[in-house]
Amino acid sequence: MKAHQYFVIHKPFNVLSQFTSQEEGKKTLKDFFEVPIDVYPVGRLDYDSEGLLILTNDKKLNHHLLDPSFMHEREYWAQVEGTINKTAIAKLEDGVEISIEGKKFKTRPCGAAIFQNEPTVSERNPPIRYRKNIPTSWAKLVLMEGKNRQARKMLANVGFPVLRLIRFRIENITLEGLAPGEMRMMQENEMYRLLAIKGK
Repeated sequence: MKAHQYFVIHKPFNVLSQFTSQEEGKKTLKDFFEVPIDVYPVGRLDYDSEGLLILTNDKKLNHHLLDPSFMHEREYWAQVEGTINKTAIAKLEDGVEISIEGKKFKTRPCGAAIFQNEPTVSERNPPIRYRKNIPTSWAKLVLMEGKNRQARKMLANVGFPVLRLIRFRIENITLEGLAPGEMRMMQENEMYRLLAIKGK
């Protein structure tokens, strides 16, 4: 039986979360990462989002991370337009109404916080558009669900459009030590332990 393989990657900005593209001129994971042909990303990050993705050929792991009945933490760092405040954070924590495929959806209660100091993050290429008269700030969201563009929609709902979005963590696996375009291979036991998946 073929052994399962596990990779943790830092997806750069403006890269599709897949290895093939029908969209002319858009970079894919294939431009940055070399993995066996049967290894695929678990879930996805939007083209204009950055950060942590897990790649594997382990169907059990894939099922555990994508099935909503197995709730797991996903931590996002968002640079937003304006100076985010405690009122907005409280609303995010309680859950807000967003639109998913044209239908209203109330997000689950979540973790939210303001970064008092700008987090240490990699340079983005290209950088966000700087506007002197509009301040920016950073917020952290810890979600237990993953609807399409959910973090962006939640922050927009409370009046702070997202300029940059980075997924920093899935359960106990983080981006620590990985620059955009870098990859780390992991062992099965370590992957299951860090993701708190039983049975390994």
